[in-house]
Amino acid sequence: MYVSPIGSLPASAAPTPPPAIPMDLKRIRHFVVLAETLSFRKAAERLHMTQPPLSVSIRKLEEALGVRLFERTPTGVLLTPSGHAALAEARRLLFHGTQFETAAQRAFDGTGGVLRIGFVGSTIHGLLQRLLTRYRAEQPGVELVLREATSTRIIEQIENETLDIGLVRTPLLHGSLIELLPLETDQFVAALPLGHRLAKRRKLALADLADEAFVMYSPAEGAGLHSAAMLACQQRGFLPRTTQQAAQIQTVLALVESGLGVALVPSVMQSFVRPGFVYRRLTDMPPSAAIGLALAWRPEIENAAAERFRAMAQREFV
Repeated sequence: MYVSPIGSLPASAAPTPPPAIPMDLKRIRHFVVLAETLSFRKAAERLHMTQPPLSVSIRKLEEALGVRLFERTPTGVLLTPSGHAALAEARRLLFHGTQFETAAQRAFDGTGGVLRIGFVGSTIHGLLQRLLTRYRAEQPGVELVLREATSTRIIEQIENETLDIGLVRTPLLHGSLIELLPLETDQFVAALPLGHRLAKRRKLALADLADEAFVMYSPAEGAGLHSAAMLACQQRGFLPRTTQQAAQIQTVLALVESGLGVALVPSVMQSFVRPGFVYRRLTDMPPSAAIGLALAWRPEIENAAAERFRAMAQREFV
């Protein structure tokens, strides 16, 4: 006669359902393997354990559930109706448990999880595509969340931990929490409305723009570019007459195209061509007014995915 593993419950009793308790995935795995083999010996071999601890594990699982999952027979065990009903859900639990473990481990080692990247608009002229293509090839399991913003906003979001890393314009007026990895160096070129009197000249000196109206970067939103442009002009003997301000380089160029002034823009923008303005190289740009693009991060909160991205960027550009 079969003796219930739940000693206090006769086979005909209708037990009161116990309160919900957390399920041990190890015991769930034992249940599934025993249900698939219907043999304690074969299940124990597959699980690389001996039969007595497997029997104890199954008994404790049945006690926790308050139902019998198996009935013993002379040739092995059979699933009870409750065991049959539980098997599909047990397999789902194991699948999702494995997924849970994998997701946690990948986030820990940087091969999974989410990486939040801020970027300035001018990175789309080559740098952003190059970095993303290489990173996705190396870490296909990481979900990328991309946000375009100004360098100032990106730094703020890294500091308040709503971004992990950022691709920003330099020079950058930033706090001590942020570190920068320079990726590309650049220099200013002049952007002129198409009909401007200086547009016919192939080369210009910065001093040639001394009397012109300037479209300048906002000192609040584009502090780095604003500082570099102002410094360059001052070192060439004049203070630019600013008539318009904008936060984004693309907006600066739109205002130049509208005939509202000239501007100093990073040379990488020369790939952005519009019929209403022209670019001209400046022959006397002071070296101290150098600009560029950099990767920004906060070391004390850097996660593994961000660290892998930074390492990849350093291999690509440094």
